[in-house]
Amino acid sequence: MINDIKKDAETRMGKSIDSLKHDLKSIRTGRANPQILENIKVPYYGTDTPLAQVANVTTPDARSLSVKPFDKAMVGPIEKAIMASDLGITPTTMGMDIRLNFPPPTEERRKELAKGVSKEGEQAKIAIRNVRRDAIQHVDKLLKDKAITEDDKKRADDDIQKLTDKYVKLVDDVVSEKEKELMAL
Repeated sequence: MINDIKKDAETRMGKSIDSLKHDLKSIRTGRANPQILENIKVPYYGTDTPLAQVANVTTPDARSLSVKPFDKAMVGPIEKAIMASDLGITPTTMGMDIRLNFPPPTEERRKELAKGVSKEGEQAKIAIRNVRRDAIQHVDKLLKDKAITEDDKKRADDDIQKLTDKYVKLVDDVVSEKEKELMAL
């Protein structure tokens, strides 16, 4: 019973880390990265479709992306979707090729982005602590139902806390890595 609770908590904490990494991918660092366009949806025959499903995204160099739609009619909608996104990039169109040039962010913008990264990290830590709280409540309920002893509860609480500490440290590592990447420009 206790092992199931710990496994569930570890799985949910791992998902929090994965979610944090996914969220941080969309933060622009000044380097061109196709994952920046991952969240952009384009209207395609009346359905919002991910950009990657209607176009090929490549990185011709470190500071630009090339978007080549599979269908010539999609050039306009893709441009509009990129302009409407929160990327702050104006696309340049040359025939069927849409280019996105990423200027290096200013020092002020990098600090602002680093604060955003810290905020995302804090949200991940809150999610991990919520998982810890839920796991401890499950253990408390087992004790209340007399399914486990006080010693089992104490051991389980210690194990859950160690697990929480491990995942909070992972969040700190992921956040500091992204902040280094932002400030290294």
